[in-house]
Amino acid sequence: MHTFTSAASHVSSFGWVLGFTIGGVIVLVVVALVVPILLLAKAIGDEAPKINGELTKAVHNTSALGGLRTTIDYAVTIIGGLQRGRARLGG
Repeated sequence: MHTFTSAASHVSSFGWVLGFTIGGVIVLVVVALVVPILLLAKAIGDEAPKINGELTKAVHNTSALGGLRTTIDYAVTIIGGLQRGRARLGG
């Protein structure tokens, strides 16, 4: 009976080793995919203040374009007056 018990108590650990190996490989693959994404996100985050500063300059430099509609309205009025004057003069 002793030989039967000792033979049955011998359990192979191959399944555990295989499971841990596969799990380790999966973790390494995930890390290899995530690390470049995090590095790219950090690089973008480092550039964000510079981009924001340039956009602020662009807003300041183009703020005068807000009055363009007024200028166009005045130009249309002036052109209309010139056309009426030309018509009165027979041109």
